[in-house]
Amino acid sequence: MELPQVVSRFIETQHNCDSKAFADCFTESATVHDEGKTHNGKQEIHQWIQHAMDAYKSELEPLNYEQTGSSGVLTANISGTFPGSPVKLNFNFGFKDNLIDSLNVTE
Repeated sequence: MELPQVVSRFIETQHNCDSKAFADCFTESATVHDEGKTHNGKQEIHQWIQHAMDAYKSELEPLNYEQTGSSGVLTANISGTFPGSPVKLNFNFGFKDNLIDSLNVTE
């Protein structure tokens, strides 16, 4: 499947458990909404993903990607040490300047 470079980096940094490189996929003012919580700005996003990587040891398997303009949706299977694993999730991206400006994770 053909992915924007920043989405490929997003997946790669998840696989490598590199929370710093993961956060660098986002704009400084980006927002992430996941598990009923909103994380604002690159620092909060870094803390959120570091906690998730440490706590859940998740693996992301991309299934499909669709893009319309400055938005994209990555559908992926996520497995790890969390209740209900594995689960299929949609990563709803908003892009700005070739970076992720918003991410909403939904089932």
